[in-house]
Amino acid sequence: MPDDRRTLLLTGASRGIGHATVKRFSSAGWRVITCSRQAFPEDCPWEAGEEDHIQVDLASPDSTIAAVDEIRSRLPGGRLEALVNNAGISPKGDDGERLNTITTDLRTWGHVFHVNFFASVVLARGLRHELTAARGTVVNVTSIAGSRVHPFAGAAYATSKAALAALTREMANDFGPLGIRVNAIAPGEIETDILSPGTEDLVADIPMRRLGTPEEVARTIYFLCTDASAYVSGVEIEINGGQHV
Repeated sequence: MPDDRRTLLLTGASRGIGHATVKRFSSAGWRVITCSRQAFPEDCPWEAGEEDHIQVDLASPDSTIAAVDEIRSRLPGGRLEALVNNAGISPKGDDGERLNTITTDLRTWGHVFHVNFFASVVLARGLRHELTAARGTVVNVTSIAGSRVHPFAGAAYATSKAALAALTREMANDFGPLGIRVNAIAPGEIETDILSPGTEDLVADIPMRRLGTPEEVARTIYFLCTDASAYVSGVEIEINGGQHV
């Protein structure tokens, strides 16, 4: 039977914002294909199972390029309505300390940029025909750390997210004539299981006086992937409770 559902390809789906995004799109009837370095977990609650999961190491250019062909084989209709580049890593020091421009070794810089930046453009370029066929959308997940020094996010993470914001503008310009919209979201302090110790102390500096939720971020991603935002492209939406005002 042909599958006429809209399809989302999502990286970084296993927890936090990614997990909430799977739930939001699935509840709206979308098919969600997930990408992860790990194999599909047997205890995952999603019905689609392994047929909608791609195992790929986004830190490896060869693995990411090879995954494009595998993803394409999972799209028998040759259409992809949305690509959300959510995967991201932010390494810490041996004692959990922030790694700055001096203390981050070169291999770590490369590893972070491959996952947080290069994988996004490899996937978008590799699947541009499928995105074009669906007049689809790309959403890049950047960060509050991409525009100013953050007390917990390291230098490699912050600069990779700043580069991803610039890439979003470039892609919006290049993919727009193909009928593909490209936007970014920049989450601030979001309440997930991987919060750095001390994040709660930042609440006093947030005008809304609370952390954000993964569901709030997922709803913004959904907005950018639907006709509600049909003339929105090339923007980075901050989701931070007014933290930068």
